[in-house]
Amino acid sequence: MGIRYAVIIPHYNDVARLRRCLSALPAAVPEDTEILIVDNGSTEPLAEVRAEFPAVRFVDETEKGAAMARNRGVSETVSETLVFLDADCVPAPGWLDAARCAGQHGDIVGGAIEVFDETSPPRNGAQAFETVFAFNYRDYIERKGFSVTANLVTTRAVFDAVGPFINGVSEDEEWCRRARARGFTITLDETMRVAHPTRSDWQALRRKWHRLTREMAALHAQEHPGMAGRLRWALRGLAMPPSAFVHLPKVLTSPKLNGTGERLRGAATLLRLRLLRAGWMLRQAAGGDI
Repeated sequence: MGIRYAVIIPHYNDVARLRRCLSALPAAVPEDTEILIVDNGSTEPLAEVRAEFPAVRFVDETEKGAAMARNRGVSETVSETLVFLDADCVPAPGWLDAARCAGQHGDIVGGAIEVFDETSPPRNGAQAFETVFAFNYRDYIERKGFSVTANLVTTRAVFDAVGPFINGVSEDEEWCRRARARGFTITLDETMRVAHPTRSDWQALRRKWHRLTREMAALHAQEHPGMAGRLRWALRGLAMPPSAFVHLPKVLTSPKLNGTGERLRGAATLLRLRLLRAGWMLRQAAGGDI
C-alpha cells in the first residue's frame, strides 16, 4: 500500500511543543499515512524527539519561513492528500481520522481551532485577548474565504493547480484566494479539531502582530498597488483605534474570561494593540518599514 496521506508540520526551535503535538497523534499511524516534520533551520537539538518518534520522517528546509517549509514538505511526499498542521498545535483525539476523511467535504477543508493557556490562571492581558479574539476560524472560512494552515487539508491536484505558498505575505490567506480564483471550494469541518496555545505575554503577542502586520501589508500591496493602495492602508490604520472601542463589549462580556480582572486586562491589551497597529500601518503607508 502506498502513501495516500501526508501530515506536514513545519518546525523551528519549538521542540517541547513539537513533542506535545506528536504525542497527541495516534501511536499507530495507518500504513497509508506519513507524518513529516520540516525543520526550518532550528538551533535546538532534535535528536531526542527523533528517537522518541522513529516512525516520523524529518527533513530540513534551510530557506526561512513557514511557507517554504510547507512547500518543502509537499515536494518530499507523493501522497494524494496533503494535511497541514502546526508544531505548536495539539490535535484532538480523532483529528487524524477526520483529516483523512476531510477530502470528501471540499477541495480545501479547514478545521476548528480552539485556544488554551499554558500557564495557570488568572490570565494576563495577552492571554485574555487571545482567548477572545484568536483563531475565529468560522469567520475566516465562511466569510473571508480562507483557512489558516494550522489545520488545513487539500489534495495534491489542488495544490499543483494553485501553486506553492508564498513567503512574506499572509501565505494561508493569499494561497486560499488563489485557490478560490481558480474555482476551488473551501469548507469547514468542525470534526477536525486542534488546540493552539495563547501567546504567553505582551512581547509574544506584539511579535505575532508585528509579523502579521508586515504580511498583511505585503498582501494588500499586491492587491492594491501604488499610491491609492497606500492611502487605503492608511485609512485602515486610522480605523484601528476606533475599532478597539467597537470590540470592547466583546471582551468585557466574554463568557470565556473569568472575573473582572481578566476582562479589564484583556480590554487594556485590545486598546494598546490597536494603537500600536495604527502606528505601524501609518508608517507603512508613508513608505517606511516597521
